[in-house]
Amino acid sequence: MAPERSGSDADFRLSNQSGIARNFTRPAKLRNRAGTAPLPAARRPGGPLFPPLTFPKSPRYLQRMSNNGLADAVTRALGGVVNPVTGQDVIDSGQVAGVTVDERGNARFAFSLRRGDPGALVRQARAAAEAVDGISAVKVDVRLPQSPATAERETGSPDETPGGRSRPTAPGSRSPPSPRPLSSQPPKGGLQPGSVPAPTPKPGVLAGVRRIVAISSGKGGVGKSMVATNLAAHAASRGRTVGLMDADIYGPNIPVMFGEARRPAVTGAKGSEMIVPLESHGVRLMSLGFLLEREQPAIMRGPLIAGVLKQFMEQVSWGRLDLMIVDMPPGTGDAQLSLVQTVDLDGALMVTTPQKVATGDVRRGVKMFERVNTRVMGIVENMCGFRIPGTGEVLDLFGRGGGEDLARELSVPFLGRIPLDMAVREAGDQGQPTVLSAPGSDAGLALAKVGDELLATLEGLPPRQ
Repeated sequence: MAPERSGSDADFRLSNQSGIARNFTRPAKLRNRAGTAPLPAARRPGGPLFPPLTFPKSPRYLQRMSNNGLADAVTRALGGVVNPVTGQDVIDSGQVAGVTVDERGNARFAFSLRRGDPGALVRQARAAAEAVDGISAVKVDVRLPQSPATAERETGSPDETPGGRSRPTAPGSRSPPSPRPLSSQPPKGGLQPGSVPAPTPKPGVLAGVRRIVAISSGKGGVGKSMVATNLAAHAASRGRTVGLMDADIYGPNIPVMFGEARRPAVTGAKGSEMIVPLESHGVRLMSLGFLLEREQPAIMRGPLIAGVLKQFMEQVSWGRLDLMIVDMPPGTGDAQLSLVQTVDLDGALMVTTPQKVATGDVRRGVKMFERVNTRVMGIVENMCGFRIPGTGEVLDLFGRGGGEDLARELSVPFLGRIPLDMAVREAGDQGQPTVLSAPGSDAGLALAKVGDELLATLEGLPPRQ
């Protein structure tokens, strides 16, 4: 309550800026609330009657200060991650920038990968940040060395304000070195050219799976699902425990190719249900096609696709597997990025047909996997040559050698050619993989050879993270 005042010379002024009392000019006579004794005089003539009022810091201010402390802690933790190529930690070398922590404890920073850096370096940085007390999640924006044009367009540094002034550094924190072209702050408003989500898989997802291989293509209609079906069935025939996850959400063909029309069972208590994969020809299967009606389309945007794939990886009882084959949708979109951000792939196998209209899109697919640090295990050339029944003459209806030329151009292995064969069409319609229903056919022999090449390559790889 404001003090009482008396006398015509009483002068009472209050500045209402920010709700803080700025100046009280001493009145001629003041009394306390009981009116029995005068209040103390000011300490100096003309000075304020009372000391400046102070107010407790707002929760938002305190939270911001706490977040700054967490950001400093994350920066210090990242300083313990050493790049084995340069021998410097990722802070001093300028590979990490823009460390922030929001009010929910979500940390975010930009990481600049350089040519020759090990793929595990980003994972190590993410793990170091996650280990900081108070951090609930970590988002890493990876900046890649394949985008010099983007780097040239970027100016400023993460320690500059929009006006170009240096931002003050908190005491005890480590200020990053001078700005580098590829280590700017995290992009605002989504991904920018040359920036992709970090391939930092979540620990524990598909932990019982020894090997994971994505079968992909740049274009639809090149026989990718057929190759995935036969590689999975071939590996199972060789004694491996195999799973096949159909990530082609818009065109789930795996149920048809395996002749399965059942719906998977669900087990577990409410809130912790798990889907039991179906099994056919020795392969455990999961596909959106098992959950949709025959004529029902999958009309989904990107976030829903990512949610379906997440459910297939985390809420399906795959059990222990020697090998999981993932049948990817065509292109370089949401499904591919969601997969590499969730699990650590052993590699991707690309399927193409010989003509340029197909190899051009596969080239883009190969580059996409390279950008997210995923090994391209090889290229398979499908629909290469049709043997005319009764004559032995071979017609190259779609050309020949396009896939092999692309593999040579990109310096990736060429795993073989699969001819156009009536046995493939008949086997697919009957729900029988060609390697099982027609193992002696031209296509059956070629598919088995590709399958053996794949298994041999996987045996020589280091264990999956």
